[in-house]
Amino acid sequence: SMSLREHALSLFRSAVGTVRPAPMLKRAVKLQGDGCPQLIVKGRAFPVKRNLYLVGFGKAVLGMAAAAEDILGDHLIRGIVSVPLGIQESLQRAGMQEMLLKPHSRIQVIEGAKNNLPDPEALRGAGAIQELAQGLTADDLLLVLISGGGSALLPAPIPPILLEEKEKLTKMLASRGAAIQELNTVRKTLSLLKGGGLARLAYPAQVVSLILSDVIGDPLDIIASGPTAVSSHSVQDCLQVLAKYNLLHNLPESVETVLSSSPTTRAAPEDYSHVCNVIIGSNALALDEAKRQAEGLGYVALILSAAVCGDIGHVAALYCQLIRLLCLGFAGLGEGPLGNEVRGNLLQLAAELDIPGLNLAEFLQALQGLEPEKPVCILAGGETTVRLRGSGKGGRNQELALRVGLGLHRAQGAEASSPLGRCEIIFLSGGTDGQDGPTGAAGAFCSPELVDEAFQEGLDAEAFLSNNDSYTFFSHFQRGRHLLVTGLTGTNVMDIQAVLIRPK
Repeated sequence: SMSLREHALSLFRSAVGTVRPAPMLKRAVKLQGDGCPQLIVKGRAFPVKRNLYLVGFGKAVLGMAAAAEDILGDHLIRGIVSVPLGIQESLQRAGMQEMLLKPHSRIQVIEGAKNNLPDPEALRGAGAIQELAQGLTADDLLLVLISGGGSALLPAPIPPILLEEKEKLTKMLASRGAAIQELNTVRKTLSLLKGGGLARLAYPAQVVSLILSDVIGDPLDIIASGPTAVSSHSVQDCLQVLAKYNLLHNLPESVETVLSSSPTTRAAPEDYSHVCNVIIGSNALALDEAKRQAEGLGYVALILSAAVCGDIGHVAALYCQLIRLLCLGFAGLGEGPLGNEVRGNLLQLAAELDIPGLNLAEFLQALQGLEPEKPVCILAGGETTVRLRGSGKGGRNQELALRVGLGLHRAQGAEASSPLGRCEIIFLSGGTDGQDGPTGAAGAFCSPELVDEAFQEGLDAEAFLSNNDSYTFFSHFQRGRHLLVTGLTGTNVMDIQAVLIRPK
């Protein structure tokens, strides 16, 4: 029989596979009919005459554009995509031909945003996209491809603001502790294309946006700063953020000019009836596929949440308590005093983490109804936060896996005849883009046994964690067998976690 590790790996691969550009686009978009063909997007039909244009921006957009061109064929007149610097070469090296455009493609590729920061090349890409959108008429159809990282690839400050001035202002806000939502509010207000700007410029053309979400909760106006979504912010909101961080008095003149000439109250909601925004890939979709596969492998599979976020220490503690509760259930002790104590811990942790949309009480109810002998798989996704204290090598997924392994190892040591010892357990956390921190891994697998083995070899997991050095820890064992290495995937819907447990 396959090991839990092999099962976890196959679940991760199937989750990522379902949100890769080609399968994702083929599910969402079809071209139908010969005489007067129609583009069918999630059940809505758009007539296609010789009038189809495409623009895109984001880290996964090149693969999306290649898949779109396969579907659209000669109906596509022209396209422009703004993608990260070096991505064509990386995909070429990784042998991912299917993510690259064909030699005679009608889509122009502009690479920019080195280190995910707006730069002159990204500005050139945004300018070309702006020009294409502005030239469209009521008979045209604009297909917009959007993925995470799109914000840095679409910088177009409202004149007379210069890119450097906008960047400097954003950096000043960040250095004063502004939250990402606040930064985005300011960025969008000073931008031509963000906050619905691209959709406004393309009017009266029909705009269809296909969106790969890398943001918790999939909010349309946040992903890549919402170029085709109605902005939920006004100039007033922007001024409030600047006032909060004491920046109103040293703004560049150009920024003052733009802010003072914009209407301060939120204008009447503009008519976005020419826009159709569709999320075609998300963490939740990836988790649904993993759940289907887990059930096929004989597990009782439950999805905890697609929005797991917050401090990595708290998230690891939540997983440890969940795993303890499952093992108590297998041992028939789930209803006893220990089970109640663990449930109490869980509810307290969940309240502290405040994960959007997580109903833990309901989830625990579902756990109580499980068949006692069947192996269990719990799936979740989202994006945790790590406070860097050390100088080691690792990423949030490897660190989370190691923290869970260490937590279980400790819990086992603290209880005389721990039910944890009677279960086989594996925990996996991985980044769906195939990258976790500055390492060659996407994440890691961990188990209490691995941490035991480490202690026997004189390796202190705690010491590795306090130096943020999880990658080095996992590299010590069986030639890095516990590292999850996938290479670039060409997609990104944040991270995926899987807990697999079966009685020994």
